[in-house]
Amino acid sequence: MKTILVTGGTGLVGSAIKQVVETTEKREEEQWVFIGSKDCDLENIDETRKLFDSVKPTHVIHLAAMVGGLFHNLAHNLKFFRKNMAINDNVLALCHEFDVVKCVSCLSTCIFPDKTTYPIDEKMVHLGPPHDSNFGYSYAKRMIDVLNKGYAQEHGRKYTSVIPCNVFGPHDNYNLQAGHVLPALIHKVYVAKRDDTSLEVFGSGKPLRQFIYSLDLARLFVRVVREYEDVEPIILSVGESDEVSIRDAVSAVVKAIDFTGNVEYDTSKADGQFKKTASNEKLLKLFPDFKFTPFDQAIQESVQWFVENYDSARK
Repeated sequence: MKTILVTGGTGLVGSAIKQVVETTEKREEEQWVFIGSKDCDLENIDETRKLFDSVKPTHVIHLAAMVGGLFHNLAHNLKFFRKNMAINDNVLALCHEFDVVKCVSCLSTCIFPDKTTYPIDEKMVHLGPPHDSNFGYSYAKRMIDVLNKGYAQEHGRKYTSVIPCNVFGPHDNYNLQAGHVLPALIHKVYVAKRDDTSLEVFGSGKPLRQFIYSLDLARLFVRVVREYEDVEPIILSVGESDEVSIRDAVSAVVKAIDFTGNVEYDTSKADGQFKKTASNEKLLKLFPDFKFTPFDQAIQESVQWFVENYDSARK
């Protein structure tokens, strides 16, 4: 019997993993345990040790992190760095202490160098500074790769990481200030329609992004835990041809919510990184049969979930 502990298990990706392992990806020999920030303070080594002693995991999916959108990162880089460094160091240390067979941690495409060539791939993580807007979060996430290699070199551990592109879906954080671009946008459009006002979008709408539906990412996470044996990270992303502009994403959300008012772009606000196109070549070689949910369908399902769960959604 495998016991798989998922930290950050009540958030966007954790909720999606829970959904797929209870349905399409269910296996009788696996026991899944999902914990959130209310269950354990992972910044505290003693609390983290108690958690591991209680669950006794054989495998860990490490999703827990302090996360936020562009403007939240701009204001709190030090806080993002210190909190995430503490969480990651504690989780990896306890994985080793409790003889966890495999730990799969979650990174982000924002960790890649700001000045780089495209598409970015797994070998480019440390080849230059990340974008100034979120250097605290980015460097803390990069250090997971350093920890993984250290535990492999000194202790023979198979601890690895995945690098998703921009994730969205049910159970996201829809906070208008701290949320990532799509959930914040879904909330904004919902409010504009409800209040019969114009929709104001921060920035020019020109930056390009790859977006992955949380349920697709969840299925890939499960496959990585079961089948991926390398310490080197692997990018989990839709293809380069599926990249969309923020303006395209706005149009998709406006259509899904059936908003018919004015859309205005405030170009005095920062755009952030213009693009961070990632290659999913390694992923496709590993799982050539994997099918991604079409973007418009995933947006429609995400919007429907938010509308139906508006009162209880994180916002």
